[in-house]
Amino acid sequence: MEKWWFGVILLVLGLCFGVRGAPQVPCYFIFGDSLVDNGNNNQLSSLAKANNLPYGIDFPNGPTGRFSNGKTTVDVIAQLLGFDNYIPPYSMASGRQILGGVNYASAAAGIREETGQQLGARISFSGQVRNYKQTISQVVNLLGNEPSAANYLSKCIYSIGLGSNDYLNNYFMPLYYSSSRQYTPEQFADVLIQEYTQQLQALYNYGARKFVLIGVDQIGCSPNELAQNSPDGKTCAERINAANRMFSDKLKGLVDQFNNANSDAKFIYINAYGIFQDITSNPSAYGFKVTNAGNEYLFWDAFHPTEAANVIVGRRSYSAQSSADAYPIGIRRLAQL
Repeated sequence: MEKWWFGVILLVLGLCFGVRGAPQVPCYFIFGDSLVDNGNNNQLSSLAKANNLPYGIDFPNGPTGRFSNGKTTVDVIAQLLGFDNYIPPYSMASGRQILGGVNYASAAAGIREETGQQLGARISFSGQVRNYKQTISQVVNLLGNEPSAANYLSKCIYSIGLGSNDYLNNYFMPLYYSSSRQYTPEQFADVLIQEYTQQLQALYNYGARKFVLIGVDQIGCSPNELAQNSPDGKTCAERINAANRMFSDKLKGLVDQFNNANSDAKFIYINAYGIFQDITSNPSAYGFKVTNAGNEYLFWDAFHPTEAANVIVGRRSYSAQSSADAYPIGIRRLAQL
């Protein structure tokens, strides 16, 4: 009888407080820029840092290096995937903690090596991939051998969100960079895709099998671009958005290319541009005002969304609310494969 009552008590406690199972994937690896950086730039000699207030004002631990008032999109996705803790930055990840994944993202980083150099130190896409290679060695040591590590890593999700700075802090910054004089927008997009492909192939060669490729969002609609390049301060800078769409369209094509060439892997594309366009076109439908602060606003600063916006983008990336949100499937279904 006592055992029976003890079982009932455990069941009730489970229903009241929730019993979380294991995450949907064993680990989550993140590559990107300031949209998802969570502290890797803190110790770098860089102007691109967010480890001070008002950044992190709504985050449980205060400023951490996240370029928002609170959570980033990958924080939201990590929670939806069932992780109990946020994925640690590479600069702080250690021991068995890395078995749950690592965030390699670096503010001002781009696909191109030179991108963002006027802001100081940053870790480019290729540098982030090199750091991941170091993590692999640690995973092998933790799991005992290479076959076990390879099997483990093949089940993890690899999220890549780069390209924004290649436009903001390279192509559309002619005083510092010559790329806009060397290439047309389409040629530059091709160059970016070519370099992106090389890093994607490297990650595949290093054991990654579940890829999330995140397109560039509406940079031309950010407060900074509205202030500097909009004809009336309200209309998005179409020249910039057109270049972003060109890159993102080619990135979506890369998904088909890699899926066709690698039957043992799955690549998906997240339409960040389309999701953000939906939000900016109908801000009131999502409870947003314009910019500046807190969870009633879309942007936290001149470039970076608020936690409220990140929650919407993260949820739609995960669940693919619309067929246009993700291609060919969303992150939730990718995790199930």
